Amino acid sequence: MNNPLIPKGANIVSLFCRLNLHGKKNLPLRSSEMGLLIYTVKSHTPVTPVMAANYFKVSKPMIASMVKQLTNQNYVTKVPSLEDKRSYTLQPTPKAIKLTDSIYDEYFKDMRRLLNGMGVERFTDMLILLEEANKLLLEEEHE
Repeated sequence: MNNPLIPKGANIVSLFCRLNLHGKKNLPLRSSEMGLLIYTVKSHTPVTPVMAANYFKVSKPMIASMVKQLTNQNYVTKVPSLEDKRSYTLQPTPKAIKLTDSIYDEYFKDMRRLLNGMGVERFTDMLILLEEANKLLLEEEHE
């Protein structure tokens, strides 16, 4: 643990995360709720809470909390399943679609800046390394 790369790496990752979230402060929703809303609006198939939990790698109760907030603020409605009354899909409201359309490009502005500044090859390398890091961290989580 005395490797100097560890604290340096933690500082670099921490700064990257803060910078990547800084421009998203003017949203009417928390970043996690906005992510769920974008996923729901842009999905080609109806989204269930289980699908969302799997996609975002979070717990079902966490998704349920976000769904409650989005429902209370009239961004989504719950559409009960015809086969299983306990299950439902998330239906984005016109308010959700309008918000998503208005901020979608702004939401991904930082990723476009990275792609343009780094170039396709280095940006792709960064994504590959981040995917590998995420996979390693997820494996540790399930051990």
